[in-house]
Amino acid sequence: MAEQAGGMPTRGYEGFAGIVRERASESVPAWPTPKRAAPGSPNVVVVLVDDMGFSDVSPFGSEIDTPNVQALADDGYRFSNYHTTPLCSPSRAALLTGLNPHRAGFASVAHVDPGFPGFRLELADDVATLAESLRAGGYATFAVGKWHLTKESKLHDGADKSSWPLQRGFDRYYGSMDGYTTLFHPHRLVCDNSPVVDDDVPDDRYLTDELTERALGMIGALRANDAEKPFFLYFAHQAVHGPIQAKDADIQKYRGRYAQGWGLLREQRFAAQLHDGLFPEGTVLAPSDPQDTLGVPEWDELSDDDRRLFARHMEVYAAAVDGVDQSLGALISRLKELGEYENTVFVFTSDNGATGEGGVRGTRSYFSQFVHLAGLPDDWTADVERELELMGGPRVHGHYPRGWAHVSNTPFRRYKMHAYAGGIHAPLVVSWPAGRPRASDDTGLREQYAYVTDIAPTVLALAGVAPLARRCGAVTQEPDGVSFAPTLEDARADSSHHEQYVECGGQRAYFSDGWKAIAPRDFGGPIDDGSWELYDTRVDPTETRNVAAEHPSLLAGLAERWRRAAWMNTVFPLDDIGMFARRPSTELPLSEPVTIMPGTATLERFRSSKLTLLRSFAVDALLTVHPGDEGVLVAHGDQGGGYVLFVEAGRLGFSYNAYGVMRRWTAELPDGDGERSIGLRFDTLAGMRWTVTAHCDGEPIGEELTVPQLLGMAPFTGISVGIDRGGPVDWELHERRRSFPYSGGLRRVMYTPGVIATENPEIVIDIERVVEQLSE
Repeated sequence: MAEQAGGMPTRGYEGFAGIVRERASESVPAWPTPKRAAPGSPNVVVVLVDDMGFSDVSPFGSEIDTPNVQALADDGYRFSNYHTTPLCSPSRAALLTGLNPHRAGFASVAHVDPGFPGFRLELADDVATLAESLRAGGYATFAVGKWHLTKESKLHDGADKSSWPLQRGFDRYYGSMDGYTTLFHPHRLVCDNSPVVDDDVPDDRYLTDELTERALGMIGALRANDAEKPFFLYFAHQAVHGPIQAKDADIQKYRGRYAQGWGLLREQRFAAQLHDGLFPEGTVLAPSDPQDTLGVPEWDELSDDDRRLFARHMEVYAAAVDGVDQSLGALISRLKELGEYENTVFVFTSDNGATGEGGVRGTRSYFSQFVHLAGLPDDWTADVERELELMGGPRVHGHYPRGWAHVSNTPFRRYKMHAYAGGIHAPLVVSWPAGRPRASDDTGLREQYAYVTDIAPTVLALAGVAPLARRCGAVTQEPDGVSFAPTLEDARADSSHHEQYVECGGQRAYFSDGWKAIAPRDFGGPIDDGSWELYDTRVDPTETRNVAAEHPSLLAGLAERWRRAAWMNTVFPLDDIGMFARRPSTELPLSEPVTIMPGTATLERFRSSKLTLLRSFAVDALLTVHPGDEGVLVAHGDQGGGYVLFVEAGRLGFSYNAYGVMRRWTAELPDGDGERSIGLRFDTLAGMRWTVTAHCDGEPIGEELTVPQLLGMAPFTGISVGIDRGGPVDWELHERRRSFPYSGGLRRVMYTPGVIATENPEIVIDIERVVEQLSE
């Protein structure tokens, strides 16, 4: 407080606990009390794996070598009845906030913008994250890996960053903020709030290991400066989302392991699950006929070549899961070295079930398989042939066939994006040896229902930290989840979570004390209010016996409760018109011509795509030529698809990677030094193709190529000027020259996008047109 101000008005002393007079000799200082966690507070490590199925780790029946997940389960607790959402971003939002996904603003992945509350795709200002609550409680907060809680139009370096990790409660962040990335040449990494610029990366780089080293570095830096402060580590793996890649030594470990096929392996995993008591007596495997698996054939029906190819896909996937377990082992080992393992809460889980996106045959060209546009030509290649020995390495962007996803989700039906158990029934392991030690007569198995929204309240309860009460001047929203901490102490405790709605792409489901009502929907099909099914998951967890006809009143009540929950959680409107695309004006500023200077960080993927996707465009490089100058002028893309223009040994070279199929030409540059203009023209053709031509000083040069357009998520790595950063477009050029920085006077490169091609219209929803129709 201020005293003896002589009648003067005062300002800035409000709330000061000391005494202020006009002279320091007569004043009493005071300092704020440092914000510290309670003595003995545990560290918290949440490990979230991407697209990993229920049965992919050994505590849940897997043959994949996962001793470190098993060790956590042996020290702690396995939850056999834990559920999540069917999709990436919604699960992450629910996990980090405790709010139901639509209420958190994430009805879908962060790649759309249809303009409704449930599709906000950003956390609101009055929503507190687990990191924000723990930081307010005196914790250091770290995040590594996948974020996927920022809409893609705000991932570029000029965007508003209020939804980036550091602005949502994390002290440090390192990883890919996008939905996925490649593991040998990540298309874009962010450190804190800035892009990571790596002109060249070592051949043995593997992102799972790199994220682990970054996490250990964050912990080490904290302990070098504060020996007592607890930390929260959110380790959100990029693995095992496609494209699936793994270290060669790990792949070799599983060579030949999957020649037996998916049918037998699924039976073996189910037998292990029954042996461990994960399911009640009488549980049966969900069926494996083509109708229930969306087309998966019997293994014995396949040709010898297909069996070899499909088995190799699974070898790569198993190796990637193994890599995740090795990462966990490194964390456990370091915490044991520090003497902190016993007082660390570990949570290990997956964001949803395994995905069937690889299709019936799988793919070795992930980005051509991942194109979901109407009007693709009949000769479109969704699986570019590659040598078996390259699979899993940096040159192949692959994904396993759907039959292996059916195994991953043993014993359930369907996959990621489905409201059946295969999409939402995930593994969960929780361990805290010092705080919740397991009794010797306790198996650690927990059968109580739990949901992804329960993780944040549980962690806060175990850490003894209150949820953040206010954020940005507003009272924070109450969480929907409830702590399941009581079940850790008592295997007989009742579940604290009794009812839960599910919605994904118009599919609906409702849980109520063991009953599950579900209204399935074929993707793109009608939303049928009369299609509800009913399952008693207490005796039929694999959803094989639809008892709707036996309990019509119960089913009608559950369907009505779903509807009530939907209105209470901003689920409506259901998408029956294709809102997963955006209206054309959403990102118009990103489609204006742009000039890029040498030395600029690689443009972000989505920002780059707005210059090229489904349109004609021009690329013009202005340079001052001197004898011997060479290197890359511009590169866009990687081994999954892209193009690169370069000068080598006095010749202009162009390489076009069509999802793994290479087209190349070289041409003599005209004699003479001085200022030059070298450019490319991409002109759209019907059938999702481009004609590509080049010019030097206005004169044609090189060959004219007709190539498939790069669509969907390709080119995945954004535009680099004067160098080919990230995954190389042309592997042969990469082997000769690595990233091949331009040695001369490259001044700038300009991209000039044309209008969206009328013969290849972007799939959009015209919101203004819909509003006009509704008002008529």
